[in-house]
Amino acid sequence: MGNLTDFAERQMGSERLVGALYVAVSASAFGAMAIFARYAYGSGAEVVAVLFLRFFIAALLMSGVMIVTRRRWPSGRNLAVLAAMGGIGYVGQSFSFFSALNYASAGLVALLLYLYPFLVTLLGALFLRQRLTAGRVAAVLAALAGTALTIGGGVSGQPMGIALGVAAALIYSVYILVGSRVMAREAPLAAATVVMIAAAVVFGGLAAATGPAWPQGLAGWSAVVAIAVVSTVVAMVTFFAGMQKLGAADAATLSTLEPVVTFVLAATFLGEAIQPNQVLGGAIILGAVVWLARMREPVAGELSSGCRRTG
Repeated sequence: MGNLTDFAERQMGSERLVGALYVAVSASAFGAMAIFARYAYGSGAEVVAVLFLRFFIAALLMSGVMIVTRRRWPSGRNLAVLAAMGGIGYVGQSFSFFSALNYASAGLVALLLYLYPFLVTLLGALFLRQRLTAGRVAAVLAALAGTALTIGGGVSGQPMGIALGVAAALIYSVYILVGSRVMAREAPLAAATVVMIAAAVVFGGLAAATGPAWPQGLAGWSAVVAIAVVSTVVAMVTFFAGMQKLGAADAATLSTLEPVVTFVLAATFLGEAIQPNQVLGGAIILGAVVWLARMREPVAGELSSGCRRTG
């Protein structure tokens, strides 16, 4: 019996490490988006145009893979939920986030968005009966503190900006929790493809209505393609894959690697200075990530190994 228990614990630890690796790749890909976006906007592109092209290109690529490899598409209720995640959740989160920037500093808006790991953990415990252990709570709070240090100063804004920033975090938290339930029955690639298609349709409508400026030149279009391939296709599929193995709360907490990746890339490619508070914040986040990755806890209340489907 003891040998079986040891084997199960080793398997659980291996699953968590693989899941943590997936989320780390996802966070790195998402973290690079701010750098790519800087080049896209520098070429004259507007936000709506970039968002539409991001999801449109991603949807085309992922749909092509689904068709060529003859993978099973989501259907029924799962299809409807995934479409709502893309068309309502992703669009609503993006709209709230970018609107908040008109009323509050970028630092404050980013910090409010990164409330989502805490919100995912809390809402998951309240509504989905997920385990709320002391270790998990400590890791979430450490990651939140590290994020605050990493983002740094300039946290000022009007009440409307704060409300929109919190709304973005809430919408994204619900998006992740709903996704964690669907991922018990759907493959990551198939689920992410439906989300991308739905988001592309909505942003396509917005682009048609507003007539935004498009990217210009090779650098601008290359940046948009990088956003679609790296910061959308790779980022979304690996996040869903990691969430299958870790659960929504831990996957969200591990995603706080994103601002660390962003400030490292900004220093490397844009020549931005790295501040001591960013180094300290990054170290705290990395510590929380390693802690969570090494925790040998089942994904309670979310996924059972018997109902997962992959491929």
